[in-house]
Amino acid sequence: MSGDPPGVLGGAVPRIEPLGDSALLVTLGDVIDLELNRQAQGLAAAVERLRRSGADRRFGRPVPAYASVLVPFDPLALDADEARAIVAGLFDGPQPPGTDEPGEVIEIPVRYGGDDGPDLAAIAAAHELTPADVVRLHSEADYRVYFLGFAPGFAYLGPLPAAIVTPRLATPRERVPAGSVAIADAQTGVYPFALPGGWRIIGRTDTPMWDLRRDRPSFLQPGARVRFRAIG
Repeated sequence: MSGDPPGVLGGAVPRIEPLGDSALLVTLGDVIDLELNRQAQGLAAAVERLRRSGADRRFGRPVPAYASVLVPFDPLALDADEARAIVAGLFDGPQPPGTDEPGEVIEIPVRYGGDDGPDLAAIAAAHELTPADVVRLHSEADYRVYFLGFAPGFAYLGPLPAAIVTPRLATPRERVPAGSVAIADAQTGVYPFALPGGWRIIGRTDTPMWDLRRDRPSFLQPGARVRFRAIG
């Protein structure tokens, strides 16, 4: 299986490759980019519509990442070339994946600093800012959920304002409390459980990121728009 599909998405030609004998990996780029992420989530949504409509149940639930999508398929129902042709065809329609509309902004209340945000002061000092500056910059921005990973309900959010982009800790903590709001490089996120982690903690929220009693256990979904609100 070689060559690229004829469809073009946002000027980039997607690469569609087999991943094992029952999945395809569709790669749109190799950087963290808002438009590439929209396209990846748009493709995942297009595959999911095929499944939900009953038009093609030979595919499993797609899994989007920063700029790629894992597309499972039933190897007993179609081979990799057939699956690839169907996925490639999704890029040739009148509205190719990647044209999502902005949704409602989800607000997450956060207690910044103090025991809830032990790294806030150090981040401020590293950027020659005050802790209040960091809180303002972090809470004024709108973030996109790039994808879910690392742990159930952990959403990778970005982009972080350039003025507070900060690398991960050199040595991860053995335990980060549940609800910790943290940043790493140009991203931010909320720890859904008490977990080991190397992101820098700036605050904490009481909003549960994962709850099996909800229809969708994860509070945040790929493509959602998020804003943090300082409280207390």
